[in-house]
Amino acid sequence: MKSIREIYKIGKGPSSSHTMGPERAATLFKGRYPEADAFQVILYGSLSKTGVGHGTDRVLREVLSPLPTNIVFSDESIPNSHPNTLDFIAFKDGTEIGHLRVESIGGGDIRFPGQEQTEGEEVYIEHSFAEIADFCKWRYINTLSEYVELNEGPEIWPFLMEVWQTMKQSIADGLEAEGVLPGGLNVQRKAKYLLNRDIPVRAPALLEFRMIAAYAYAVAEQNASNGTIVTAPTCGACGVLPAVLKYVQDTRGLSDEEICRGLATAGIIGNLTKRNASISGAEAGCQAEIGTACSMAAAALAELYKQDLDQVEYAAEVAMEHHLGLTCDPICGLVQIPCIERNAVAAMRAMNACNLSYFLTGSRNISYDMVCRAMHETGINLNHRFRETSEGGLAKLYNRKRK
Repeated sequence: MKSIREIYKIGKGPSSSHTMGPERAATLFKGRYPEADAFQVILYGSLSKTGVGHGTDRVLREVLSPLPTNIVFSDESIPNSHPNTLDFIAFKDGTEIGHLRVESIGGGDIRFPGQEQTEGEEVYIEHSFAEIADFCKWRYINTLSEYVELNEGPEIWPFLMEVWQTMKQSIADGLEAEGVLPGGLNVQRKAKYLLNRDIPVRAPALLEFRMIAAYAYAVAEQNASNGTIVTAPTCGACGVLPAVLKYVQDTRGLSDEEICRGLATAGIIGNLTKRNASISGAEAGCQAEIGTACSMAAAALAELYKQDLDQVEYAAEVAMEHHLGLTCDPICGLVQIPCIERNAVAAMRAMNACNLSYFLTGSRNISYDMVCRAMHETGINLNHRFRETSEGGLAKLYNRKRK
């Protein structure tokens, strides 16, 4: 597996697949053809169907400016390709001088069909949780964060500290912001309202929910407004992990350094899911994004609560198992409904999964590797309407005019 640095990318929202990936690809392609005087970009699949709502055309024009750029939203289906595929074409004096096909595979990563993938060094020999657990037991390693440091070196900690500081800033900015999110759905920001809402009776559970939900909304709303966030593992699911980590830091007085231990553990879970299944909503539905984020958060909590490796695995497994089949049906192609609310719900589910792991790990029957494979199989068999095309589910039923 590659470094957990590939899971955590600092950038602008609203979509790692639809904005971060295409932005990265456009920058690369522009650099290859400095003599070009015009570009054309053809979007296929989910990029074509929801690219406007996600801002794909906007970010492509920004990167390829000041040269004229023609964006084509194609209905063509490309066999055996990723749902987020795009073609770049460079022109000089009206003649094509270059062509590149790119797949935006989730989390801001890209790949080139038919070419050997050389990006990112392989850092981890182990490719499943079972292999990692066996290695840790053999080496008397007690936590996944120790396993990360062994493989990545101590220089991983400054990187994770930057990630955590960015996450905290996203929460702070989101809690201060008010008004309507861009896109035309008239979605009001709710993070500040949630945090400041009075609780009339003594209800610890309600207080916990209010705090976690406010933090998750804050980050997800920053993402929806093109603010700076950290993929965890994607933009659409970026609010889950920061919300639970901020809550546990607030309530348990953990240091930033301790929180980074949780980020390390979460990164391994994200890495495993990315390698063995998918973190792309266009490829496997929202279970691949929110489900993975929930698993990452549950595992991080288990690490911070001093649970053992079996409990960490069970927390991640429970979190993923109960997201199986979750569809990706963003209304109008915007990362707002149901995406923002879903971040808050998944953050609470991560807390519950971690609590279950504390009590029931010894009785479990399902491994994380098994549920990860099940998620992938479920995802590739989901009807394409429920994989980030906005052609089914809530996206189909919603009527902006009627509302």
